[in-house]
Amino acid sequence: MTKAAMIAAAGLAALGIPRYLAFRKKLATVAPELRTPAMIPWLVPMNTRTLPYHRALMSFKSKPEPGVAMTERHVEDSDVEVVVLAPVHRSAPAPGVLWLHGGAMCAGTAQLEVQPTSRLVEPLGAVAVLPNYRLAPENPFPAGLDDCLATLRWMVKHADELGIDPDCIAVAGASAGGGLAAAVAQRAFDDGISLRAQAMVYPMLDDRTALRTDFAGRGELTWRPASNKWAWTAYLGREPRMSDAPEYAAPARRTDLAGLPPAWIGIGDLDTYFDENVAYAERLKAAGVPCELVIVPGMYHVADGVAQNAPSMKRFHASMVGFLRTHLNASPISS
Repeated sequence: MTKAAMIAAAGLAALGIPRYLAFRKKLATVAPELRTPAMIPWLVPMNTRTLPYHRALMSFKSKPEPGVAMTERHVEDSDVEVVVLAPVHRSAPAPGVLWLHGGAMCAGTAQLEVQPTSRLVEPLGAVAVLPNYRLAPENPFPAGLDDCLATLRWMVKHADELGIDPDCIAVAGASAGGGLAAAVAQRAFDDGISLRAQAMVYPMLDDRTALRTDFAGRGELTWRPASNKWAWTAYLGREPRMSDAPEYAAPARRTDLAGLPPAWIGIGDLDTYFDENVAYAERLKAAGVPCELVIVPGMYHVADGVAQNAPSMKRFHASMVGFLRTHLNASPISS
């Protein structure tokens, strides 16, 4: 049995037959090219009981694409370990990308996202740094964000050593990592740290989404509202409430978005985060921030990971790469 088949079987066992049958009925809403057995492990809800399952699911180590070298480093004066991905052949200084992994703020590792992140490094000729930030619920906000900021400052301080242009750095990430990317962009702006761009793949931006009850058929597949509420509760250290959240914890709550770096937001129309992502993109534009919003019909949460080679997901990825290339003035690796 292949690793993919073993993971799918484990996911089916954890999901249970009734939930699986319900999933089969909802599959009709998914774009045909995004229907894959690889979805099954991601259908398992996230909660206190299933957190070990999700951490195991996201503990696999991936390898970089050919032409990309990987090293592991330590961020000084912190407990943060990072993965550094760099083109084997490049001209220094290169653009830098701070890539923040997903996992609902509660799971995931930098090592899991080495392969997908190397797909950015290769066409951009950039150096990417991926931190293993602290996870909730053991380490609630602001621990994870603090680790991401420490990594950004480390990138700037050690730019010469890393071969990075310190004035040419973008922040990016998917899901929880996308939410952290938005928070890093806000915090960096307030702290006077220049970023060229922010790229957010179906980002986790707004804790108030966890209080909604009507999702118009969205969020019924790989990342459901109940899991989202559990994750926000773990991250905040308390249940979400409409009245308030700590500054930078939920980036969508920021009232003044003017001056933030140009943004790219990609989201599927079946995603729990659809409405909050569209609203944030519209608010960025209204504040004068250039923002590209890419909406993919029939796309669910993490579809770009489990159906990476589907034509729509290749276009989705290419859109983000094109955005980053434009704002980082990056060139592809020369062979």
